Amino acid sequence: MSKRIFTFRRGAADRTADAAEALGLKGANLALLASLDVPVPPGFTIATPVWREAQGSDDGLPQALRAELRAAIEWLEGVTGRRFDGDQRPLLLAVRSSARAQMPGLAETVLDIGLNDRTVEVLATELNDPAFAYRSYRRFIESYAALVFGADSSHFEEIADEERDRAGWAVEPEMPADWRALIARYQDHLDSEIGAVLPQTPLEQLFSVVAASYASWRNPLAVSHRLIQGIPENAGLAVTVHAMIFNERNYHSGTGRAVSRDLRSGQSRLSGEFGLGARGSSAIGEKPPVLDLADLANGECRDFPTDLSELTRHVRRIEAHAGDAVEVDFMVGDGELFLMQSRVARRTAPEAIRVVVELVKEGLIEESEAILRIDPASLDQLLHPTIERSADFVVLGRGMPASPGAATGEIVFTSERAQILANEERPVILVRNETHPEDIHGMHVADGVLTIRGGTTSHAAVVARGIGKPCVTGVGSLRINAQKGTLHAAGRVLREGDRITIDGSTGDVIEGAVPLVRPSLTGDFATLMEFADRARRMRVRANADTPVEARSARSFGAEGIGLCRTEHMFFEGDRVRAMREMILSSDEGGRRAALEKLLPIQRSDFIELFEIMAGLPVTIRLLDPPLHEFLPKSEAEITETAAMLGVDETIVKHRIAALEEFNPMLGHRGCRLAISYPEIVETQARAILEAAVEAGEKTGAAVVPEIMVPLVSLRKELDFVKERVDRVAELVMAERGCSINYLVGTMIELPRAIVRADTIAEVAEFFSFGTNDLTQTVYGISRDDAGNFLSTYVRQGIIERDPFQTIDVEGVGELIGLAVEKARRTRPDISLGVCGEQGGDPASIAFFEQTGLDYVSCSPFRVPIARLAAAQSAIRAGRSLRGRGRRQEP
Repeated sequence: MSKRIFTFRRGAADRTADAAEALGLKGANLALLASLDVPVPPGFTIATPVWREAQGSDDGLPQALRAELRAAIEWLEGVTGRRFDGDQRPLLLAVRSSARAQMPGLAETVLDIGLNDRTVEVLATELNDPAFAYRSYRRFIESYAALVFGADSSHFEEIADEERDRAGWAVEPEMPADWRALIARYQDHLDSEIGAVLPQTPLEQLFSVVAASYASWRNPLAVSHRLIQGIPENAGLAVTVHAMIFNERNYHSGTGRAVSRDLRSGQSRLSGEFGLGARGSSAIGEKPPVLDLADLANGECRDFPTDLSELTRHVRRIEAHAGDAVEVDFMVGDGELFLMQSRVARRTAPEAIRVVVELVKEGLIEESEAILRIDPASLDQLLHPTIERSADFVVLGRGMPASPGAATGEIVFTSERAQILANEERPVILVRNETHPEDIHGMHVADGVLTIRGGTTSHAAVVARGIGKPCVTGVGSLRINAQKGTLHAAGRVLREGDRITIDGSTGDVIEGAVPLVRPSLTGDFATLMEFADRARRMRVRANADTPVEARSARSFGAEGIGLCRTEHMFFEGDRVRAMREMILSSDEGGRRAALEKLLPIQRSDFIELFEIMAGLPVTIRLLDPPLHEFLPKSEAEITETAAMLGVDETIVKHRIAALEEFNPMLGHRGCRLAISYPEIVETQARAILEAAVEAGEKTGAAVVPEIMVPLVSLRKELDFVKERVDRVAELVMAERGCSINYLVGTMIELPRAIVRADTIAEVAEFFSFGTNDLTQTVYGISRDDAGNFLSTYVRQGIIERDPFQTIDVEGVGELIGLAVEKARRTRPDISLGVCGEQGGDPASIAFFEQTGLDYVSCSPFRVPIARLAAAQSAIRAGRSLRGRGRRQEP
């Protein structure tokens, strides 16, 4: 067996290759802090492999581990000058469990191990503080019984209430005799109700806590988390043991969190908070004072019980080591400072961006490092609407601004109700006293989250920030009546279904629906995007079908339109009527007459798109969906359509029935429509080309439209459609007396098109991979129905991710790579892009960079995400290439 126990103390820590793997997050971090020569409580970590060894032991902890634990305790006794179960200065321990990744459900920390009926009296005498000693003993019994015996903590609360009523004390016992009586009641409860006895031998206490910590790996919540996160079952946990710090004893003690920078400005200035100790002196419901570290640094408060400059110096050292803003958990015990844990500072997306931009300005990191430090998905937090502050509104309450962005929706009080209304596409605000892990599904579907209790680090706040939902917490002025389903606020009574607005940036809760403002990308965000644009190779376009979407795309930095779905222009008002007239016409003449009505409408749409894009590429996909999608569904619509056409309703119904398909996704759509009805292609091509001419004349910028033919599987299909487009182009150029530059390409979304990409590239001037349909046809799965079972596939580990959200590299990805290779072999300068859902997915973008695509196209609001992800992919690809080059050097 390799080394089981790793010790640490200030200035020294046992080393191991993969600290997080061997020691868990908590043990690895304490070892790091110790090696940086900052003050930590001395202790040791039982390494993860010991957990695996213990799983095969029939007698709880292996005997070899017990022996090594005794030796480790002797070492700790020598370092601290205290003795485990000692007659003077007893050594007390804290035990903390952790794995290499954060994991809910593992054992809670157990404090004050080593207290028993004798050592509690010794401690009381040493500190001259019986209340503190017995308070610690009481806490130890409660936490030990909960972890080791599975005791219900509420039973201990009931016992304390009974003793309070009997003895007449208020917050806690005042006399040692009352404390002893309470402790005796606790021990009687364990014996009579649970059939267990609290060990009076400190070593047995430690052994039992370690064994119970190991058992917590099988906690259902931990098991579920590992399944969701894909953490192996045999990963295991480590247990860290360290000397107790009396951080809750008096006003010379306390607990705090220090951040190396002001996250609001990004400047190098200590911030955070510190809560003074003296728990026992607080009145019921009160908490000891909380000091603002920024105020302390400015000299505004002198109550900090240790040297603030020492804390600042240690935090600066940790930041220098991490190369990033850090937050540090620390404790003070009787004026002595101890650092407990450090991590890269948790922050919102705006704060993270502000910090990395500031670090670049200070010359501490390069632009490339700043780019890599921002999670592209987190930018969603910046792309939510904000409240229009000029509007009049009534503020019902104000809480903590827990997660940025604003949202309006109907009040719901349960996650189940949130899901029901969200399925009806009704925006909701989930209102809870506080959220719990079982509320996550409701938080995901809600537009925003509001809690009565909690702060900026509560469950609601952390989860909401992680999923990019606006959240306000700690609105103590509001009250929920769960039985009546009402929310009491500012003298008003709101009911489920009433609308409210929350502002996660200010903490405001507002009555009714309030106008929201679309975000703009300026300041530090714009600077980060400049960094990204300098670093990336791939271009980023947007999927935009309307002028509104096109303007939004440009505001987010899109470099053109990668997909304009022309069918989306036909579903309203006179447009759909003309479309139905064309579809229901009995001959080509009737269809052309109807299409003539659509021509100026389409041309006008395209002109506006070209003008907005101002010379940037615009890829327009010809009509794709089957024609039956445009036909009337209800009896009233059928009657209206028949009257419009001047025909009997039975004729309309007959035509609808004739166009009905068993599998429309693989039916009469895309280029197949163009071949059956070439007049549709000719009309659309004319609208595009005439619009290009007119937009170019208006803007003075040359417009080069890209006409994309959908669902091609045969080269002759593309030949047929391109010939019609070219013929129309010649006519338009003759009529307008000018030349028009345009490109004709195709969407690659069928497996046959992949394997014949070299032949199709002889005709196509560009390819755009339609990953939605390509994934459907490769898998043989309907995207509309996949939700019924793909989540089960992910949960069962059959697939890692939904292939409609993240590219299936081994299947669909390999086919894309094959098509790229074939196409470039035929036409080296062919333009290659992607326009499916994965075009805005960071993991997919990394694959597209490796594959050598020229651009990605995604929804307008995902453009900034794609810009950053493309930059990260390019940086990583460059580093990988340089690394391979160094390895190949002689």
